[in-house]
Amino acid sequence: MPDADEGIPAGRGKRLHPLTPWRRAWAPLAGLFAVAAQNAEQLRAWTTSLGLGPLLLLLVTFCACAAGYGWLSWRVTRYLVTDTELRIRTGLLFRRTAHLRLDRIQSVDITRPLLARALGVAKLKMDVVGSGSADELAFLDENEARDLRAELLARAAGIAPEAAPTAGEAPARVLYRVESKALVWALALLGGAWGFLLAALVVTPLIWVATDSVFAAVVVVLPMLAAIWRASLGGFLTQYGWTVSESPDGLRLDHGLLQRDHATVPPGRVQSVRIVEPLLWRARGWVRVELEVAGGGNEGGLLVPVAPRPVAAALIGRILPAVDIDQALASVHAAPRRARWAVPFWRVGYGHGVTDAVFVARQGRLRRRHTLVPHAKVQSVRLTQGPWAQRLRLSDIHVDHGANGTATARLLDADYATREVATQATRSRLNRRRAAPERWLTGGTG
Repeated sequence: MPDADEGIPAGRGKRLHPLTPWRRAWAPLAGLFAVAAQNAEQLRAWTTSLGLGPLLLLLVTFCACAAGYGWLSWRVTRYLVTDTELRIRTGLLFRRTAHLRLDRIQSVDITRPLLARALGVAKLKMDVVGSGSADELAFLDENEARDLRAELLARAAGIAPEAAPTAGEAPARVLYRVESKALVWALALLGGAWGFLLAALVVTPLIWVATDSVFAAVVVVLPMLAAIWRASLGGFLTQYGWTVSESPDGLRLDHGLLQRDHATVPPGRVQSVRIVEPLLWRARGWVRVELEVAGGGNEGGLLVPVAPRPVAAALIGRILPAVDIDQALASVHAAPRRARWAVPFWRVGYGHGVTDAVFVARQGRLRRRHTLVPHAKVQSVRLTQGPWAQRLRLSDIHVDHGANGTATARLLDADYATREVATQATRSRLNRRRAAPERWLTGGTG
């Protein structure tokens, strides 16, 4: 994704929403606050000697400068959609123009934080092949963001440029919606929040008594409180109303209570699927489905936070239609009994299986995880063996895929693993040859 000093001709391109300058104005204010916090004592003495009137005048002047900075940044920021790319020009002092090729866009997602929803604006985020981070347009009018997303997806699908602006958003059909009650129970049964809460209640007083320092206790407890938030109320707010819908451009994911997020899992871009079964979920038949997508367009790599196993299998079937989930999981064989000398307690959690469609790796005893990698998505396959594993005649198989991830089948019989590596390389080569070329909105996957 090259940068250039030009790319949007003068007088062309569109500006962001007029409220955007206020988003950009916070940067100078944040810098001032950071400097003030680091020099609190000197600042107190200086403000006392300066007086209230001059201090207020100085503060108003600085706020005006910050607002001016935001306005000027907004003035120079433009975007333009051409037949082949989306161009985004930014930079007040240093001009930068990002050229996002439409045929390499992985996903186009819409995010609406709480305040943005109240103001009727939204953020558009684009993930592009070969880009380490996502480019975004923040903020656009909600209707403009929705129309631009539809146009970008239409152009990426190969629809004629003259027809793309009026193509509109493809229709969607709701497949599954997570109930709030089920989400609350699922988060409670995960146990993460309870574990961090117990650790905070035990460790924080010990640190306080040992150091006689409130600051040391706060430093220890803050990360734990953040973890408790993410595992409990924060997780609920983020995953609230999680809805999976099917459309011609992929599976759409809508979720969030305070901040609404709208993402799309593009067809053919899914590199691996992970089925997670926490211990306390198994009696209820619940699973969590995570994805690894080329480009990482889907936030957190999550397809559905909690769902009955048959529902999860049906959703995965929409992404990997050639995969029979029950057959894939039934193909898994546990690690040999002698592996207990390498990993005594967790040995029963490891396993490996393979079908005509996917490579399967299992790990975890309390939190069981099955990772499925379609053969056509395998980029490389490796075998590793440490000194102790060599003595036990055990090996690990690592399968690398296109999302820069790896699925590892651990503690396999060494002779079996050697044969399987060669066989897996052949499977992957043959499946890549048979894979149809990928094109959005047309049903082809690669």
